[in-house]
Amino acid sequence: MEFRCRLASPNGEIVEGVYVAESEARLRAELEDKGLYVLSLQPRGAIGGLSLHLPQRQSINTREFLVFNQELATLLKAGMPLVQSLDLLKRRVTSPVFRSVLDDVHEKVRSGTALSDAFDAHGELFPRVYMASLLAGERSGNLDAVLRRFVEYTKIIDNVKRKTLSALVYPVILITLALGIVGIIVLYAVPAFSDFYSSFGADLPLVTRIIVRTSAIIRGQFVLLLAGAAGLVLLVLAWVRRPGQRAKFDHLLLGLPMLGGVARKFSTSQMARTLATLLGGGLPLVNALDIAAKSVSNRYMARQLETVAVRVREGESFAAALDARKAFPDVAVKMAEVGESTGALQDMLNTVADFYDEEISTTMDRFVTLIEPTLLVVMGIIIASLLLAMYMPLFQLSSVLSQ
Repeated sequence: MEFRCRLASPNGEIVEGVYVAESEARLRAELEDKGLYVLSLQPRGAIGGLSLHLPQRQSINTREFLVFNQELATLLKAGMPLVQSLDLLKRRVTSPVFRSVLDDVHEKVRSGTALSDAFDAHGELFPRVYMASLLAGERSGNLDAVLRRFVEYTKIIDNVKRKTLSALVYPVILITLALGIVGIIVLYAVPAFSDFYSSFGADLPLVTRIIVRTSAIIRGQFVLLLAGAAGLVLLVLAWVRRPGQRAKFDHLLLGLPMLGGVARKFSTSQMARTLATLLGGGLPLVNALDIAAKSVSNRYMARQLETVAVRVREGESFAAALDARKAFPDVAVKMAEVGESTGALQDMLNTVADFYDEEISTTMDRFVTLIEPTLLVVMGIIIASLLLAMYMPLFQLSSVLSQ
């Protein structure tokens, strides 16, 4: 939680700021341990001293976080001590949450706490891969290189995510436009045509009657249908959030045509690159597998990797454990087997990640190339069919009048 504090230093200076802590009592104790006098302390966003207790999800801007790590790696490589580097960099941070975290980290490190332990106290704000990278860098004595490797890893993962989402934007826009046009026709155009035809008292064609009846049902039960759709979405979200159901939902996603394959490739790439980053920092394979399993976004694939970690801990080879789960692509399993046999597992995992990143890019380009004309054709057929069905009675009426 964030707390707005008004403090007094021993020399009488008044300081106001925003601090992050698990609870008010813990923050108050930490401030008093530093020799500060707490004049006022209340949750950020409180009005008139009363906290609204609204749930807040704290987060740190990814770009600012990466810039901090890049600069920290540069300062450490230049020979500047860690405490001084943190003291210098925390002043340049603009985010109140991140600045408060760095203030706490700096104080802990200055008092003798390891950097990984200092950041681990705020573990909910940072990825587990980052914590493991810091630990590996401290153990190997090569913290600056590990930080650079983590920054590169994060940039690549974010780039793949961005490309995948960008490829889906145009199809989503087309589908939204199609639904909007069809909705306008059904809710506004069809009733106007229906009133016009009812004045003639003539029998309408079957297709036209179906469309008119459907329009009447939708208009009459629009609120109920909207509430039902919203309720269905909320039920699905509630089901997904139940313990153990997220993995089942992610397993269903893997079975979707084309997009399921992309999700599987992305999880494989994420797993391989995370493992390569951690192994490059000097972390043992078993520990790296445990952390990678918590870093994979698809929970079904993460569960499979957790099982792989257990089997590797029991003495089975990494490639054999992967092959036994049948969740990861055969190419990844074979390349992992080659990496283990040649002692170059880290390099082979990076190759696997690069291979599947390229596969994802190619697949999404092919998907967009295929889906764009398909959606346009389907939109044209649906809209043309609706308009033809509504104008068909006019054609029949004109032929009757001409006789």
